[in-house]
Amino acid sequence: MAEFYEPMLYMSTPEHPNTMGAYIVVKEPIDGDILRNAVEDLRARFPYFYVKVVSFENDLIVEDNSLPMTVRNTWEPIKLNSKESNFHLAAWKFEGRKLAFEISHSLTDGAGVLPYMKSTLFLYLSRRYGMSFETEGFRLPGDTIPISETGNPFEGLDIDGAEEPMYTREAITDFYRFSEGTHNDPFATFVKIPESQMMQYCRDYDGSPNTFLAVMFARAVRHYDPDSDKTVSVSIAIDHKAMIGNHDNYRMFANALELEFTKDRSLEDIARNCTMARGQVMLQASPENSLWAMKQRKATYVKLSQVPLDTKLGMIAKSAGSLRWSIAISYADSRSFGPLDPYIDELYLLSEPGVTDVVCEVACINHYFFLCIARTFPSEKFMKVFLDELSRVGIDYEVTGTEPFHLCGMEEYRK
Repeated sequence: MAEFYEPMLYMSTPEHPNTMGAYIVVKEPIDGDILRNAVEDLRARFPYFYVKVVSFENDLIVEDNSLPMTVRNTWEPIKLNSKESNFHLAAWKFEGRKLAFEISHSLTDGAGVLPYMKSTLFLYLSRRYGMSFETEGFRLPGDTIPISETGNPFEGLDIDGAEEPMYTREAITDFYRFSEGTHNDPFATFVKIPESQMMQYCRDYDGSPNTFLAVMFARAVRHYDPDSDKTVSVSIAIDHKAMIGNHDNYRMFANALELEFTKDRSLEDIARNCTMARGQVMLQASPENSLWAMKQRKATYVKLSQVPLDTKLGMIAKSAGSLRWSIAISYADSRSFGPLDPYIDELYLLSEPGVTDVVCEVACINHYFFLCIARTFPSEKFMKVFLDELSRVGIDYEVTGTEPFHLCGMEEYRK
């Protein structure tokens, strides 16, 4: 049986691939050969991303994959854990000036992907333009890989002794659903917002990018569907390992806290609502809550070890497909790629919206926030209402694109 902190691979299934990643738009068209060489050279620095899945002692674990990670010149999706991807759980793609990396979310999260994206872009741009960039802040071949990056992220912590926090809350189940969400025809809209405007509103309204956007989305739902009495449930992603003090580890320990916007709650006073949202965030995001969550995860690992692998796969697949919130927001703080910034036009984080009708991934670079707003339906009606909300409070925005949203799928795990 794997240790409780190892990737829970069952959280990616064919029905709900749970894929995430990032995509970057650079100044000039991508040279595929240079990109392929850079991706292969980084195997030495990020070995934990160059893996395949094998069954071992009633469990699924990862081991080294000697085959090349695929780098394809098309935006069309493939399946991870398949021959198409050389049985990797990750893959690259490029088209024109844009390139993207997609990976099973069971392996890592935004905090794990961004350093890898930075390092790949470092090697690519260095070779593309014959430049010698300052290496500080990048993880490059030849570096010593620190134990904090690959070891037990909770080493030295008393997980078993964690006690239930003073403040806990049960997630609501009867939350607002978008009627279009039943179509399962995903689309994404990409939005660019000046950082100065967003942060000024956060200062004026006692908010943060996460809570400010949560309030804006909740307001948009009320104007989009004014007759609904359902509570709008908005999740905000948090990183348990970072909460406890380990920011470097590549493993996926992202989870979510929940903000509830009931029908009787007026959303006209933005400052008041941002303050309330920040208070809810502070109550739910704490080291004691994260320790308790890890204790629950460890107990789950023990229980799963007692059932056959096929049963385990079915149980987790069902859980992975459970609907959770009306809207999900995730902000992986990027800010800068250092000396590479002048070569980057746009940066978006990506996340599959399968179990939430609307998912907003937020990144920030070159003095702009970049929002990838993915939804499980093609209608643009709600997006137009949300963008109108931004305009109503005086925030400028640019829609840089709207397109079908098809990330890599997942081939079934086999014993």
